[in-house]
Amino acid sequence: MKIQPAVRYSHTLLSQLVQNGDTVVDATVGKGNDTEFLSQLVGENGKVYGFDVQEEAINYTKKRLVDKNLSSNVTLFNTGHENIANLVDGSINAAIFNLGYLPGSNKDIITKPDTTLTAIKVCLDKLEVNGIVVLVLYYGHDGGPQEKNAVIKYAQSLNQKSFSVMQYQFINQVHCPPILLAIQKNSN
Repeated sequence: MKIQPAVRYSHTLLSQLVQNGDTVVDATVGKGNDTEFLSQLVGENGKVYGFDVQEEAINYTKKRLVDKNLSSNVTLFNTGHENIANLVDGSINAAIFNLGYLPGSNKDIITKPDTTLTAIKVCLDKLEVNGIVVLVLYYGHDGGPQEKNAVIKYAQSLNQKSFSVMQYQFINQVHCPPILLAIQKNSN
């Protein structure tokens, strides 16, 4: 077995917890990789809510889902993840965030600490017991270190009786290897 990079490990974690019929959030749809994966996990009876501020990302993801016949259980919103509270009713079983910028796009359009923390807090409030919020932090760009530090500081502050928080990262790689944080809800 090879040690998995952060993005692949995020899918390993989600595949162990997300079940058919679950409700999940892709807080940063990007190119639709996580949205597609979540759609397959929750099945026809589940629901995926996807968010992205860039219309390009929403359009790319829509096409990807239609091409793979997976669009029936996905609702996409061309708005920031800070609006999850207004657009997702009820509880969720999981959420994933890929923080940074849309690969191959404008590197000036990035996720920001204040909106990201708002979205994380909402997801944790909506999260069912044993549910998980997975965050993949890309921070090798302007603004990235500030967001990384704010997210890690917030995750470290969570009460250990209510949440278990894990950090997963390669520590001998150059160029700011992604950091994965997994937050599992232990109790209400």
